[in-house]
Amino acid sequence: MLSSKGFDLWADDYDKSVGLSDEDGTYPFAGYKAILNEIYNRVLSAPSKNILDIGFGTGTLTTKLYENGCMIYGQDFSDRMIELAQEKMPNAILYQGDFSNGLSEPLLHQKYDSIIATYSLHHLMDQQKVSFIKTLLTQLNEEGCIYIGDVAFETRAELHKCMGEAGDEWDDDEFYFVFDELKGHFPTMRFEKMSSCAGLISLQK
Repeated sequence: MLSSKGFDLWADDYDKSVGLSDEDGTYPFAGYKAILNEIYNRVLSAPSKNILDIGFGTGTLTTKLYENGCMIYGQDFSDRMIELAQEKMPNAILYQGDFSNGLSEPLLHQKYDSIIATYSLHHLMDQQKVSFIKTLLTQLNEEGCIYIGDVAFETRAELHKCMGEAGDEWDDDEFYFVFDELKGHFPTMRFEKMSSCAGLISLQK
């Protein structure tokens, strides 16, 4: 069930969602499948599987977790995304809401073993990220973990290097993670570089 070579799990949605950016190793989606696969394996390796997905989109990753017995909760801004995801996961509990305003109220009444956010939190400004992650920590069960897979860099210098290489492709409307600026707020947070422009951030309770 778990495999380090399970990238084909996302083949169909991946082709539609990110084109050739991952395979070419270019901004913004270089490392996309590797991140999804890593989160998938870690969540399914944990003993309990009550999962919250922030900005789940059409459920590319979450559907695979759902199919392997996870109880899925989620929040997304788009009604259409929720409709598509609900078709794939009829028993999932999904809410519409702008997470820049926090979690939808019903989600605050649950505790989760894993909270995942893939390519969604870069819409939050840096201070908003800090506040939101602090909220998410309070929603974790003991030994639970937050997994954030996104365009992310260890240092601001690495971000600027990628920006220069991306040129006109760079999206100025997004606020990407810079780990060494974030870790001061969360000393136990970990960063794993997955490509020149992406990383996996994890924070365990």
